[in-house]
Amino acid sequence: MSKNPYTPDELPDVLPIFPLSRALLLPHGSLPLNIFEPRYLQMINNAMASNRMIGIIQPCDKTEGAVKKIGCAGKIIDFHETTDGRYGITLSGISRFEVREEITVTTLYRQVHADWSPYADDALSHDCLDIHRGELSAALKQYFDMEGMSCDWEAIEDSGDQKLITALCMICPFESTEKQALLESESCHSRAKLFLDMLTMHVKCKGVSAAGQAH
Repeated sequence: MSKNPYTPDELPDVLPIFPLSRALLLPHGSLPLNIFEPRYLQMINNAMASNRMIGIIQPCDKTEGAVKKIGCAGKIIDFHETTDGRYGITLSGISRFEVREEITVTTLYRQVHADWSPYADDALSHDCLDIHRGELSAALKQYFDMEGMSCDWEAIEDSGDQKLITALCMICPFESTEKQALLESESCHSRAKLFLDMLTMHVKCKGVSAAGQAH
């Protein structure tokens, strides 16, 4: 078990947020983003000049302008600018946070007071989550076939449990409520179980739907 370099006491009280529907960043995960809106270009400029941290959070579905209570902060670990003025960045997931309150700002982008204390364990990396690899691989193959997705099966077999589950949770095109449930899972062990349950459910539902259409 390894640890990232941050503890809750070392993380910023004020955090810029980037609301993104159906986007998921998890601790120890990597999320590439293409930035082009002026407000988020400003956010990235300011983040690059300070601690390079921003918070990825989902908007609320039913309340305009509102965001979910829990998001995940990432540190910009890769940055490049395109010839048309866009930024390509990669975020490395650091820790989840709770929104204590949104603050009044003069910036184009939104900022919140973040509470990191409920997620001190996010700093830990677990190499083994007791995943049944055979069951996972079988469900993944069916799911990827149904979604028209491809993957590097050798890389999947060689990946550690947490790295694998983190990557799969982030790339699978689940609904926003499902993505949020994965984010809010109490631990990486419970997230792994929830992911496999979701994967199995999607495979069964799509299989039933396909069978119905065939008739």
